[in-house]
Amino acid sequence: QVPVGTEIRGMNILGLVLFALVLGVALKKLGPEGEDLIRFFNSFNEATMVLVTWIMWYVPIGIMFLVGSKIVEMEDIVLLVTSLGKYIFASILGHVIHGGIILPLIYFAATRQNPNMKTMRHCGALCFISPCSVPSSATLPSMIKCIEENNGVDKRIS
Repeated sequence: QVPVGTEIRGMNILGLVLFALVLGVALKKLGPEGEDLIRFFNSFNEATMVLVTWIMWYVPIGIMFLVGSKIVEMEDIVLLVTSLGKYIFASILGHVIHGGIILPLIYFAATRQNPNMKTMRHCGALCFISPCSVPSSATLPSMIKCIEENNGVDKRIS
């Protein structure tokens, strides 16, 4: 059975993206008259980045207390520590393989340049923050800021 338009649930992300693209083109076409709204959206974007930064710094503290309360309730702590240790080791190994082998290979295949450590070093702190936050979109504003400021990438590209 083919779903009818009224039977589909959820947000229309494609429609929102298309609307944002068309609105951006229209504002740019307006020239000086559209600059006020463009400045508003840029300010709104900066305020959102500040809020996300605050959340990234304070959420781990709350999670620590949630996990701590569950640890206190457990009876067999040794089983927990060994299981958690295996998980942490597997997670770190996966990140090392992905960040140290897979991503440099993709970079080399796409640019035919050596993936030097200078680029990686500029955004090193994010390598530790990103695995800690489940949605990768939480670290996206920080990554964009890091790429623009430390690596000199144009804002239109980032």
